[in-house]
Amino acid sequence: MNDNIKKQTAGRDALGTFAPKFAELNDDVLFGEIWPREAELSARDRSVITVTALISGGNFEQLSFHLKKAKENGVTKSEIAEIITHLAFYVGWPKAWSAFNMAKEIYKEDKILIDNSIWDKGEKGSSDWFTGTVWVKGLLSPDEMENLYNIGCVTFEPCGRTLWHTHPVGQTLLVTEGRGWYQERGKPALLLTKGSVVAIPKEVEHWHGAAKDSKLVHIAISNMKDGSNVTWLKSVTEGEYNDIQN
Repeated sequence: MNDNIKKQTAGRDALGTFAPKFAELNDDVLFGEIWPREAELSARDRSVITVTALISGGNFEQLSFHLKKAKENGVTKSEIAEIITHLAFYVGWPKAWSAFNMAKEIYKEDKILIDNSIWDKGEKGSSDWFTGTVWVKGLLSPDEMENLYNIGCVTFEPCGRTLWHTHPVGQTLLVTEGRGWYQERGKPALLLTKGSVVAIPKEVEHWHGAAKDSKLVHIAISNMKDGSNVTWLKSVTEGEYNDIQN
């Protein structure tokens, strides 16, 4: 179960006194038990299925909520446009038009590149560490005021990502802008958005980087008490990267 899934209260908020059993089933069973079953089906895929079903049935009152949820679960603007275009040939042109009008509003703030960072981007990251275009800005070094931490701001352009790597004493990521992914070896990828905080365990193989259509900016905080904060491994292959985009 994904611990990041928010507890749903929409049923109780709207129908708690009028239809308490329906509200309970909506909040506790559908969103409390079914949606979190990500080992069986990812949240992203559940969003695609749900949006498809709602458009097919012309249930546009619920569609807005689930388009927002799809966006949160990593369905990109280009992907939602392609989904609705494909559906148009099977469910009808008018339904597609209605869905497009709603999707445009929900995705209208998406921009391929955003530039609200506090600091400049710094130096371009080495291909020994990253795939694609990545910028690294050092903010605090371990030798400053006997500090034991290395703190930097990392900007991943769309599709930019780290190699697989580990940290001997772990690392903390604070996402400040954009959208991207964090994945530990053998586990599903986690969607990163503004405000996400990731506590990376020590010696756990992982990677992180931007989505295809958005840059990602995060602060990386690493403990340097042993003199080293990373062991670089193999590149994240195109297949591994594309698997979480689809």
